[in-house]
Amino acid sequence: MYSKTLTLSNGVVVPQLALGTWFIDDDKAAEAVHEAVKIGYRHVDTAQAYANERGVGEGVRTAGIPREELFVTTKVAAEHKDYESAARSIDESLAAMGLDYLDMMIIHSPQPWVEVNQSDDRYFEGNLEAWRALTDAYKAGKIRAIGVSNFQKEDIDNIWDNAEVKPMVNQVLCHISNTPLDLIDYCQSKGIVMEAYSPVAHGEALKNPKIAEMAARYGVTIPQLCIRYDLQLGMITLPKTANPEHMKSNADVDFEISSEDMEALKHVEKIKDYGDAGIFPVYGGKL
Repeated sequence: MYSKTLTLSNGVVVPQLALGTWFIDDDKAAEAVHEAVKIGYRHVDTAQAYANERGVGEGVRTAGIPREELFVTTKVAAEHKDYESAARSIDESLAAMGLDYLDMMIIHSPQPWVEVNQSDDRYFEGNLEAWRALTDAYKAGKIRAIGVSNFQKEDIDNIWDNAEVKPMVNQVLCHISNTPLDLIDYCQSKGIVMEAYSPVAHGEALKNPKIAEMAARYGVTIPQLCIRYDLQLGMITLPKTANPEHMKSNADVDFEISSEDMEALKHVEKIKDYGDAGIFPVYGGKL
């Protein structure tokens, strides 16, 4: 079981490998958390938009290990772009999960999902208001760390230049064949820890012969190569699955990709179409 950690700018320690719970139904989420904890996972990632916070919270509360040994992340829904609705949603997440505190909470997207990639409006003021709500919850001890997701450089700068508490993480789509290297470098240079969701490219990486060839050379599965790649970029990595066998395999990544092969993987031809795999019905758009 991969068990390395990263330390955020405020000193909070985060397990680098997490269980992603996107697309896990609420009534299946507790069991998924239980299975992950048995294998050795200590970080679980959910979101208001996943509609499974209740189940994830149940899984955390009944996992059979002390609460402080589990790192729990959720996300403020992308539609909350004013202080009141964002603040209310934070309290609703705590109530839904039945937890006294969250280890981390992040803004899910700089734009409401219906406008993602459809609008030039970056909601700078709205994001500052949502950030203010997160900051107040952080200061009140409801959340141990705060951050953002899907934020580009201009979105990061808006928070960084105008807010007292700086973003501690930025969770983005990152995988072999779609790696935002400039954004990763920029955020890491500011001390922002990067997180990678969909490390296996919504399954599209399984169809890529170059990735398959390298995985075979290392004697690992394609998902293992993909997960290890993001880990070696210094990112918290969030493979999602409800399958215990896949959870176990995804965590068996204690091999090393050579620097030469890492460079080659950074420049694998970019995936242009995720088919239906990149569509999240709640969002109505591509992630």
